[in-house]
Amino acid sequence: MREGITSAFREHLSVLGAVAADERLVDAIAAVAGCIAGSFEGGNRVYLFGCGGSAADAQHIAAEFVNKLKMMRKGLPAAALTTDTSVLTAIGNDVSFDRIFSRQVESFVSAGDVVVGISTSGTSPSVVNGLSAAKELGATTVLLTGSAVTGIPGVTDYTISVPSRETPRVQEAHIVIAHIICELVEESLFAR
Repeated sequence: MREGITSAFREHLSVLGAVAADERLVDAIAAVAGCIAGSFEGGNRVYLFGCGGSAADAQHIAAEFVNKLKMMRKGLPAAALTTDTSVLTAIGNDVSFDRIFSRQVESFVSAGDVVVGISTSGTSPSVVNGLSAAKELGATTVLLTGSAVTGIPGVTDYTISVPSRETPRVQEAHIVIAHIICELVEESLFAR
């Protein structure tokens, strides 16, 4: 049991170290933070979504923007499209589960917003469809994913691919990356 624990920590640190050492990923994280800060400055919003653990991550990240990460400041307009069970089940029942995010994107997203889809595989149909709908509306699209994906051609403006195929390690890295993005956004907007 102890070996399993230390092995999991070693894997976690190895994945995070690989992210930190990859200049393309570091540049993408900085670019996404700048894009989100610019969107907020322009009066726009951030929308996030994903399935399963990634749905929880979307809610976690939205909460950091709305409330705070490290500094008390004005709330920022962000929302997870994973929380309204009536909307999710109505779309899933009446239209298709694959459209649970795209239908909401059609309802809420405007040009200038940032839409973040989270999918460890990068192939979740509901996430891909949500990002596609956002792109059609003129939003900036971001995909947080694992190493199997380099982006969705014509759909994603930014792809942050964690270099791992292990779902737990990818999800752990997604939260670290999201916290870094939130911290950069707070510093950009409020630490002047």
